[in-house]
Amino acid sequence: MRAVVITRPGGVEVLEIRDLENPSVPTGNRVQVRVRAAALNRADILQRKGLYPPPPGAPADIPGLEFAGEIELLGPDVTSWKTGDRVFGICGGGAQADVVFVPAGHLVRIPDNLSWAEAAAVPEVFITAHDALFTRGKLSSGETMLVHAAGSGVGTAAIQLARATGAKAFGTSRTADKLERAKEFGLSDWVVPVDDHSAWVKKASEWTAGRGVDVILDLVGASYLESNLKALAKQGRMIFVGTTSGSQSTLDIGVVMTKRLTLHGTVLRSRNEEEKATATRLFAKHVVPLLADGIVRPVIDRTYKLSEVREAHLRMESNQNFGKIVLVL
Repeated sequence: MRAVVITRPGGVEVLEIRDLENPSVPTGNRVQVRVRAAALNRADILQRKGLYPPPPGAPADIPGLEFAGEIELLGPDVTSWKTGDRVFGICGGGAQADVVFVPAGHLVRIPDNLSWAEAAAVPEVFITAHDALFTRGKLSSGETMLVHAAGSGVGTAAIQLARATGAKAFGTSRTADKLERAKEFGLSDWVVPVDDHSAWVKKASEWTAGRGVDVILDLVGASYLESNLKALAKQGRMIFVGTTSGSQSTLDIGVVMTKRLTLHGTVLRSRNEEEKATATRLFAKHVVPLLADGIVRPVIDRTYKLSEVREAHLRMESNQNFGKIVLVL
């Protein structure tokens, strides 16, 4: 099989496309999927640099957390799928290859209106956004949500899901063009952060008549913590999803206590098999029908051939992408 291989930690030059021995047949509840497209994520960049090792059981040298393809072989315990089914799903790594093995419970049937590339752009960001906003954040109709890095894959998914549930979405990004483009997906208003973040803290107050926002989805991390606490409403909820600005900060416990805030941390990749299956089931129940009806949709920045994986990494590292970058096999 062909696969993207990280030959050693480093820059894009360490990525190679290699022909590897085909994996063995699936066992137990595992399914073998012929991958037609796989999306690129920040985790792949960090893994390439040697900063984010895969969880146990995932290949150390083949990246890829989400994919779309056709089922080729079933393990003896699998009864919910048949060969030829069009599926998309998540894995701990290894998706950027012709073949991937995943538990049956981590797969979902692709709606007929999605192409392979569109389907591959869905699982990681929409499962993450749905889990963060609704399972953790309890976002409900009539509430307000602020997402940092609004033009990212998770950001555009969160904006669409908030709109679909009747919540109002606001956002920040360091690129004004990304915020303008996010308007078509349901972003009500936005602000480009300045160094002290006072602009978006003030905006959060203006957007909510002084209450503060109900939910913050934070993909930035340490540098935004103090301002996030200021921007939240009483009994607000904040979900940490990313740490692009670092993971170490000072927490004002007094603000958390006075406002009765709830702070959640979440990561999808390192969860155990059952936890991932639960998140996948909720995604299948609540999000896939919205995809099938066109109420929400994947946002693709660019597609690349598998052989162009180095160019894809450079595109993501430039922070120019709006939405997902997809490798087509």
